[in-house]
Amino acid sequence: MRASGAIVVDALYLCRELAQPGARTRDIDARIEELIRTAGAKPSFKGYNGYPSSVCISINEQIVHGIPGERRLVEGDIASFDVGAYLGGYHGDAALTVAVGQISAEAHRLMRTTYECLERAVALVGPGVHIGDIGAAVQTHAESRGYHVVRDFTGHGVGRKLHERPQIPNFGKPGRGPRVQPGDGLAIEPMLNMGTIATKVLADNWTVVTYDGGLSAHYERSLVVTDEGCEVTTPWSADGLFD
Repeated sequence: MRASGAIVVDALYLCRELAQPGARTRDIDARIEELIRTAGAKPSFKGYNGYPSSVCISINEQIVHGIPGERRLVEGDIASFDVGAYLGGYHGDAALTVAVGQISAEAHRLMRTTYECLERAVALVGPGVHIGDIGAAVQTHAESRGYHVVRDFTGHGVGRKLHERPQIPNFGKPGRGPRVQPGDGLAIEPMLNMGTIATKVLADNWTVVTYDGGLSAHYERSLVVTDEGCEVTTPWSADGLFD
């Protein structure tokens, strides 16, 4: 997972670089697929349950699973990039939301809070921690800032398969749910909505959007539980992300 995760990190940095006004999303997808294949890996998402692209690019009210195409990014968008790579029998999986040019203060606050939820959840992980502890950490911080956590989609186990058990909801109660153990691979991915908690899936059967058209943000890290805590295997840096 370290090796596949390193490729995912490189891909996310390239996504940040390419997320400029005027950039066409299918062109970004092509550049990321090229990066992954040049590194000797395969895009985890392409062909997974029929998904057609290497990157999920979800813009503004789109929460997850946005399909790249002819759409071009514009000044003021927030764009979420979710990337997976498969190498040596293991998947890496991570995501981040970036600003396209200058964004509103409200969008900036949503992004920062979602990232804070991710970091609070990851900091908790260690042997014996309940899945409910992770969800509660995300939910408590998100709701303290006035946001809703997405309940229809969750984080998940990750490793030899892209999606493994357990599901990792972004809500829960401390002390509830399965306990994680050393060697477990987890993908923790808070998704926060500015408005309603409700979601819907567009006619393409993939793109998930907020029901009211409000903004959504998404951050994700893969990690492995260790005897002392956890090792993040997609250690992308947030430096400059909220400037």
